Amino acid sequence: MKNWMIPLAVAAATLGAGAAWAGDAAKGENIFKRCKSCHAITAHDGTAIVKGGKTGPDLYGIVGRGVAADEAFKYSESLAAAGAAGAVWDEASLAAYVADPGAWLKETLGDSSAKSKMTFKLKKGGEDLAAYLATLTD
Repeated sequence: MKNWMIPLAVAAATLGAGAAWAGDAAKGENIFKRCKSCHAITAHDGTAIVKGGKTGPDLYGIVGRGVAADEAFKYSESLAAAGAAGAVWDEASLAAYVADPGAWLKETLGDSSAKSKMTFKLKKGGEDLAAYLATLTD
């Protein structure tokens, strides 16, 4: 292979790999059915996108929002500490959190005693769920 083709091949492989890792919002919408017993999705204008429980915070606009930023919800001390430290939800962090909330907090805070109120773990599909939630914003 010619030397000038190597960067081109690396770039093409990287772009292809990124697309393979990206979540599928349509699949995520279906996965959210598992979450709605605790979480609702309500637009800022009050429109109910998904009626759900109130055990967890409303997830409308969560991607791009600070961790523990919903003032109407009482978060665990550890999640509140992550928010106070400036953590912001992006698709990758959200996917990691739903896979294992406690482990995510321990890693994010560097605190082996960090705990989450959320006990549910989404074993697979976190990237898809995060991609779906990323579509729900103003």
